[in-house]
Amino acid sequence: DVVETQEHYKSRWRSIWIMYLTMFLSSVGFSIVIMSVWPYLQKIDPTADASFLGWIIASYSIGQMVASPLFGLWSNYRPRREPLVISTAISVAANCLYAYVHVPHSHNKYYMLTARALVGFGAGNVAVVRSYIAGATSLTERTSAMANTSACQAVGFILGPVFQTCFTLIGEEGVTWKFLCLQLNMYTAPVLFGALLGVINIILIFAIFREHRVDDMGRQYKSVNSDGEGSDVLDQNTEGSIDHIAVVALNILFFVILFVFAVFETIATPLTMDMYSWTRKEAVFYNGIILSAIGIESVIVFMVVKTLSKRTGERAILHAGLLIVLVGFFILLPWGKKLPNIQWQEIKNNTIPRTAPSEMLAPFWSLPELQLPSNHTAEPVGCPVTQSWCLNTPKIYLAQYISSDVLIGLGYPVCNVMSYTLYSKVLGPKPQGVYMGWLTASGSGARILGPVFVSQIYTHLGPRWAFSLICGVVVVSLLLLEIVYKRLIAFSVRYGRMQE
Repeated sequence: DVVETQEHYKSRWRSIWIMYLTMFLSSVGFSIVIMSVWPYLQKIDPTADASFLGWIIASYSIGQMVASPLFGLWSNYRPRREPLVISTAISVAANCLYAYVHVPHSHNKYYMLTARALVGFGAGNVAVVRSYIAGATSLTERTSAMANTSACQAVGFILGPVFQTCFTLIGEEGVTWKFLCLQLNMYTAPVLFGALLGVINIILIFAIFREHRVDDMGRQYKSVNSDGEGSDVLDQNTEGSIDHIAVVALNILFFVILFVFAVFETIATPLTMDMYSWTRKEAVFYNGIILSAIGIESVIVFMVVKTLSKRTGERAILHAGLLIVLVGFFILLPWGKKLPNIQWQEIKNNTIPRTAPSEMLAPFWSLPELQLPSNHTAEPVGCPVTQSWCLNTPKIYLAQYISSDVLIGLGYPVCNVMSYTLYSKVLGPKPQGVYMGWLTASGSGARILGPVFVSQIYTHLGPRWAFSLICGVVVVSLLLLEIVYKRLIAFSVRYGRMQE
């Protein structure tokens, strides 16, 4: 056995911590604008509707889905510093582009679409991060390291909305720097801050990150993409084939997990604006607070599952996490009798102070078309009458929404970290860059279809249909997990090299 020196151990974990930071910044790049995309889109391009919002959110994941296998393949044969730096630089440039999408005189929504797609392309480095951590940790370190990685991702999701909430203090108008053609406001300040964090990340990758590799036992060896570090070499024992049925099953389960969470993230702002008559600014602010609290809950969950998995195993915890997510979406179904406030009623009540009683009692289809006074600047609130389901679907009470948030915030992180951990263990000692790229691409595909699915189903059929279908998808994933349960074991355990 080649004994790992103390110096090698410290260098290996410093590099892993840089990967944690990269994962954190990747999630910040997504979440720092997620609550403000819809109001900003309405502000810069009135022609954009809720359906286009789905494509805006999905564009991030389209970029990530395309980039993940490419960066993963790159990292298998070249020093990982290369794809990490290039991908982060792309994200920095894309965030700067997002800050300028208000400048063109037309087609602003397409510029926003492009900017978010490029940010997602840069976030394809998640595959590189996961594959490096899988290769730089022993089997006993793996669950803890993957939990820490997911915790850093969750902290990014926490602090992203927190940053957005803090930047709402700047306001929608903010400060304009004409010589830079830049409006620094609650929509652009967060992405410029994200670009600054990306520059810091690049500097740290050059200064601290070094390539390290250990086998499942924790013995160091030099990998093909090592850029010269680590002279002590062990032959990599890769005899035996990967269980591809387990690999495909985990890709499908991970797709479902990311799909339901993408639906949850995307629907938060439109749902609360429709159900609780929140303004754009209120929806961004309150949902930022709620998602931040959920993020804190997720970090606590990540810390707990590291210990719990040693007693019960990753498979049982994944099963429990999916059940919790199912209950969370079931609670979110409309159960009451009270209807949400309709947007045309709000306009009528706010702009026509004196209305004949007979007119107030008339059905909505017999009322004349309401016109706002030319000097009216109030933002219409409530459930828009253009969504026909608003007229007959019960309101989702705030207690339902928050209870669902708590349960999904508990179940999602459990499923996320267990699926990554099981996946890396099933793959074993072989280079994991491409496989991690495909897993990330599965998650990105879910983030593409999730927002598009929910924006279409929610807009046309309402929350009852949208959340019922989600419950059905989670039930099917639970059945799949039962079928492949016994196959989800570590590569070294499968071939008798280690005890489970």
